[in-house]
Amino acid sequence: KMEEYLNLTQIKTSLKEAILLDYYTAGFWWAKENNFSLIQLSGFMNLLNFTLENLSGKHMTLGDNLKELERALSGIGETESEERGDLNLFSIEQAKAIIDYLVTSLFKHYKAYEYLFHCRREEPVISNE
Repeated sequence: KMEEYLNLTQIKTSLKEAILLDYYTAGFWWAKENNFSLIQLSGFMNLLNFTLENLSGKHMTLGDNLKELERALSGIGETESEERGDLNLFSIEQAKAIIDYLVTSLFKHYKAYEYLFHCRREEPVISNE
């Protein structure tokens, strides 16, 4: 289902697509295991996408991406309305767990993800055609 949702069509032959599927699937199951509500799960998946898009699309450095994550999470724990669309729907403990998860899943391997998105690789020859 995640493959379809992310519109990944070359999962068996594209290392990039396989890594993206793993990234989002692992994050989804982590959030489910932490008993996030449906709204929290959606917010968490948006955070996964946000941090990855900062790296892949905006070419942010690790430090800049961490600063953006801090800005995105800065409203957590306040009592403002959730209707604003911000991420106030997480408790402080959940926010800390999210940061820990992102550190171990993305930020710890930032150079590898930068290479995946920004370094040109030779196409392997897999047949005579």
